[in-house]
Amino acid sequence: MTYTVKEIYYTLQGEGANTGRPAVFLRFAGCNLWTGREEDRSGAICQFCDTDFVGGTKYTSARALAEEVASQWFGNGTSKRFVVITGGEPLLQLDGDLIASLHALGFEIAIETNGTLEAPAGLDWICVSPKAGTAIKQRAGNELKLVYPQRGITPAQLERLDFEHFFLQPMDGPEVELNTELAARYCLEHPRWRLSLQTHKLLGIR
Repeated sequence: MTYTVKEIYYTLQGEGANTGRPAVFLRFAGCNLWTGREEDRSGAICQFCDTDFVGGTKYTSARALAEEVASQWFGNGTSKRFVVITGGEPLLQLDGDLIASLHALGFEIAIETNGTLEAPAGLDWICVSPKAGTAIKQRAGNELKLVYPQRGITPAQLERLDFEHFFLQPMDGPEVELNTELAARYCLEHPRWRLSLQTHKLLGIR
């Protein structure tokens, strides 16, 4: 299989339960909810995405891609290597060969997905971020992170899904301050939910 990758880089995880943890981010190109082109945004299923996932580099084997991920890990070896696979929508490309290749190089594997596709076996951490207007097929995992507020989807609709952690993340944009206030208020009133902030943006890192 050929993988199309937008970027690979070492940083701190900025969101959710693993906030602050050093990680290599492997961002796949492509998504099933939006083309990534601004001229198509108004007709996209997800219109608020703030990630560039268009274009990228081709890798012709899982081993080559895993080795490139490993080359970006700058930790000193005292903790387990950690890779966050994201997109776009990473489950359009992630497969068992890449999972096995990353595990062989000592990586713990996390994925950030919109949940419209079922995840393959072998992942160590599954984070689903549901989008309004979609059918959620990945209904279990470690972390559910809802960008809030979204018209057409509410936290209450998601609470029966099988996740360990439930997060509300304020929608970025011109109303981020109001959205942060609304998300914090909801978490205070519904303690099953916790607040997730995009700390990488606050720190000025990617």
